[in-house]
Amino acid sequence: MTARARGHVGWKELALLASIGLFWGLNWPAVRIILTEIPPFTIRMLAFVGGAAVLLGLARLRGERLRPVAGEWAPLILVALLSVFGFNVLAAFGQLNTETSRAAIIAFTMPVWATLLSIAFLGDKLTWERAGALLLGMAGLALLLGEDLLDVTRSPLGSLLTLGAAMSWAVGTVLLKRRSWSLPPLALAGWMLAISAPPAVLGAVLVERPWDLPVPSTQVLLVFAYHVLFPMVWCHYAWVTLVASLPAPVAAIGTLMIPVVGVVSAILLLGEPPAVQKFVALALVVSAVAMVLIVPGLKARKERTIVAAAPSKTKSL
Repeated sequence: MTARARGHVGWKELALLASIGLFWGLNWPAVRIILTEIPPFTIRMLAFVGGAAVLLGLARLRGERLRPVAGEWAPLILVALLSVFGFNVLAAFGQLNTETSRAAIIAFTMPVWATLLSIAFLGDKLTWERAGALLLGMAGLALLLGEDLLDVTRSPLGSLLTLGAAMSWAVGTVLLKRRSWSLPPLALAGWMLAISAPPAVLGAVLVERPWDLPVPSTQVLLVFAYHVLFPMVWCHYAWVTLVASLPAPVAAIGTLMIPVVGVVSAILLLGEPPAVQKFVALALVVSAVAMVLIVPGLKARKERTIVAAAPSKTKSL
């Protein structure tokens, strides 16, 4: 029985959500470090190609199906361009035009758009737990922005790019959830990266001329290796797996851990200034995640206890 059928998040899903929160959260300062020596399209070109090769290679070694059925190519291309290419490229350019912590926060307004779209197009219900978690989480994100909300009007480019990244990922996630795919998660995630590679290659060749760039430093190369292996390979595999097993709002709200890790790691690794509102926001976001992960599980456990006790009561009568 899947986590969706159970109505709550199991230990496997919880572990995947935790790993996504950690690795994608740390990816924000990682990309900021890489951007100091490698431009955005070139980063994405190399990461998409490397990540696709690893994922599809692993799928082949496991003997999994690699080719989508004929009718899946068009929707797969659309999902990949929105949730992988669109999000990653817009987020990278957004980081060039605003602080890393602010970019991470704005990008993860994604749960708002994913929740609204999944209710409108997937028939998911807005339960009180999801609504409460959404309100708590978005209040935390708004508090993290603090006075920087004014920056949207003063210097809107970075904010608008990262907001575009959030909306691109939300639409792609809902489209990914909308159909059943013939491919297992490894191959599906691999194809999403592979499809995103050609437009990234085109952008790098036309705009950045990567062959003229100097060889990156050892530090940047090590951070880039992390970027490919964990945020690109592992997290995309984990995300595809979660979207297949959880309602879209639950999977989306679970990712609210990502900006928390992103903000804290930006403070520790990049030297961005800490602030009280960031830690208050941390409490709000953790409460939101607990609400969407723990409360449904407790309710399901209570219901199973009632059902299990019912036969014995009937028998005693």
